[in-house]
Amino acid sequence: MSFFILLLVYAALQIGLGFWIGRRVRTSQQFFVAGRALGPGLLLATLLAANIGAGSTVGAAGLGYRDGLAAIWWVLSAAIGSLVLAFWIGPAMRRAAARHDLQTVGDYLELRFGASVRVTIGGLLWIGSIFILAGQLIAIATILNVAVGLPPALGCALGGVVITAYFTAGGLLTSAWVNLVQLVVKMAGFALALPLAIAGAGGWTGLRALQPTPDYWQFFSGGASGLVYLAVLGPAFIVSPGLLQKIYGARDDRTVRIGVGLNALGLAVYAIVPVLFGMVARVHFPDLASHEMALPMVLMHAIPPIVGGIGLAAVFSAEVSSADAVLFMLTTSLAKDLYRRFIHPTATDQQLLRVTRVTAVAAGALGILVALAAASVISALSIFYTLMGVGLFATILGGLLVPRAGVRDAMAGILAGIGTVAFVQFATDSGRLLGLTPAMAGLTVSALAFLASLAAGRRRPR
Repeated sequence: MSFFILLLVYAALQIGLGFWIGRRVRTSQQFFVAGRALGPGLLLATLLAANIGAGSTVGAAGLGYRDGLAAIWWVLSAAIGSLVLAFWIGPAMRRAAARHDLQTVGDYLELRFGASVRVTIGGLLWIGSIFILAGQLIAIATILNVAVGLPPALGCALGGVVITAYFTAGGLLTSAWVNLVQLVVKMAGFALALPLAIAGAGGWTGLRALQPTPDYWQFFSGGASGLVYLAVLGPAFIVSPGLLQKIYGARDDRTVRIGVGLNALGLAVYAIVPVLFGMVARVHFPDLASHEMALPMVLMHAIPPIVGGIGLAAVFSAEVSSADAVLFMLTTSLAKDLYRRFIHPTATDQQLLRVTRVTAVAAGALGILVALAAASVISALSIFYTLMGVGLFATILGGLLVPRAGVRDAMAGILAGIGTVAFVQFATDSGRLLGLTPAMAGLTVSALAFLASLAAGRRRPR
């Protein structure tokens, strides 16, 4: 119970910090893109804090418990995608956003391809974002359930209230500063907990003795994990609207290259951490009912209570920081891509700001409801990453690289890619097409459809 009280105090401090910083947010530009004034440090903090969330803590530790070393690709794929974002896509998108005063990815899509593409991607984004928000809330509920026995519904509600409260106060600006605090807590917590957890499992000798499956120590493929995650997460971390909209807030290209590049480095170094926690859990608790209980079980029962409490606070920080990034992406898109664009085009800046805050509250509530129905953290996040990667990858890259690409080409790539994902997922017995996962098949078909439409366009009269 003392841990729960400490967690409540920590949550209250985050909300308080959010409201204190949010006092300065008076315009939609400040709320959406932090006045385009983020430096490398704040950009690094808000990206890395968002990227080390439910999937890369509770989810990745569960994969390490179940599949072994190959689970490292869950986070490593995000690091590789982030490198592309840092030195290629990110700077180009920031320049376009500053030049045309863009505040959401939907703004860019309409500028480049037209309203129909904006609406199509907006719909995918809203659906996918709800699932990833639910994934973060599931992880929060799991931590609170193991730590203090809090029922999952109450755990989801508590996490949702904390996130919604401080994000609603000031959008990207408050998130960036609160994320900085959260990042310090999670790095300190994991740095303290991991060495003690490994030592308690018998050190490296104890871990290496683990051999629950023949491929448990294979790097590229083990169980259902491995290099296959590169197709799911790599593209999503290049074109994710939540990450791109944070980059819109950077003050210059140098900030993007440094901030996003260091974020990629941080993810690459961190990638092994949750996997090792999962392996430690396999040593102590070989028969867990759910592999996603691995991380909280280690922090609660396999290391000293004080360090375990700090580690649980770190995980709580990880889930909350990722969830606010999703809420940012979802609410800004709804406010700009739906309300301002189609419902009330003449809305004033203050009306837009008010609608954005109301939307954040509604989206937080819906995320709680979906979390209670979702099967697991990884299943919820995989839906989002697949939709975003397949729907946006060819569209954004094509828009940046091919000046003559138009709405027909973008729609061909989007519809063909998403249709392929649905077919492979639901109409094949193995969940694969010619050996390709839904994400891999969707990306391939999306790119081919985009290129085929471009080629056909050369024969159309202009």
